[in-house]
Amino acid sequence: MSSGKNPNDAFSPQSVISLIFLIIVIALFIWAYFNVDVPEPEKLRQIILGYGWAGWIVFIGIASLIAITPIPVTIPALVAGSLYGVVEGSVVSFLGVMIGSWIGYWIARLTGQELTFRLLGRHGQTVKNYLGDAGFLAMCTARLMPGLPYWPVNYGAGALGVSQSAFLSATFIASIPGQVSLVALGAFAVNPTILNGTILAFAWIVVGVATWTSYKYWRGSKAQKRIKKNKKYKLKTKLLNTKKHVYEK
Repeated sequence: MSSGKNPNDAFSPQSVISLIFLIIVIALFIWAYFNVDVPEPEKLRQIILGYGWAGWIVFIGIASLIAITPIPVTIPALVAGSLYGVVEGSVVSFLGVMIGSWIGYWIARLTGQELTFRLLGRHGQTVKNYLGDAGFLAMCTARLMPGLPYWPVNYGAGALGVSQSAFLSATFIASIPGQVSLVALGAFAVNPTILNGTILAFAWIVVGVATWTSYKYWRGSKAQKRIKKNKKYKLKTKLLNTKKHVYEK
């Protein structure tokens, strides 16, 4: 009797491509861990300034690369604030995060779920809990949750089949408060004006409210789906019992 699995599937083009991508990603992570010594914000600031007018392009490139690795996106956001101020800094930092997140998403889509979640390690189960229903609210909640880095959310969304539209729209909306708050912190550190302090305080309040609101609606959505599922199960069981009763008669 056939098991339904083709032994040649392991050597199919899709499997081979997935394995190659996984090897590349793991190699990138290992290389970044041992070779990339992310400089302190002040040193990184001087590096960016050294490129003159092209510094913002270099900054976006660095921020994008950092967003696809386990390196925290906090450092480039702080540097953006110290270099460009709250408004321009938020724009360049946000662009870097969006580009890097989108790249990470597609790396996972090409790598596949099984291999990607091996790579995510301890973050894997947390990402599954939030992105299991693959919806917009789940994406917003995962993106806003404190302590959950950007990179596992990017890879988890791609691996779990979150639609590109839901991923990009949720990343766009949910990343703004966090990025602005970090950039404002960097701007306030080098220029502690009342305006920068006000923006910083307001941004962190927005982050807190957005996180609470998103989590609340996500939990409500999960609960409603669970109730509907239970109702369908009970209805199905009732119909089966009715049919069995009629048949026995």
